[in-house]
Amino acid sequence: MNVLDIVCQVAISVLGLTALILVSKKNKWGFVIGLASQPFWFFTTFVHEQWGIFALSVAYAIVWANGIRVWFSKKPLNS
Repeated sequence: MNVLDIVCQVAISVLGLTALILVSKKNKWGFVIGLASQPFWFFTTFVHEQWGIFALSVAYAIVWANGIRVWFSKKPLNS
């Protein structure tokens, strides 16, 4: 395993877990962090020719982006 693989694996682990924790707490920034992890997924699955996981990563990126669109465009509730 080369250094770039290690960097990707650490980034996937840290960003992915952080995103899940934040989203589970209904924190909109979890979607941003989740989307930020996707380039690492794309890179590692492309390099290792894991095409099924690459396709799934595209789907995850779409879901994370949709979460950003929904959570950041919400209008605040009037009290």
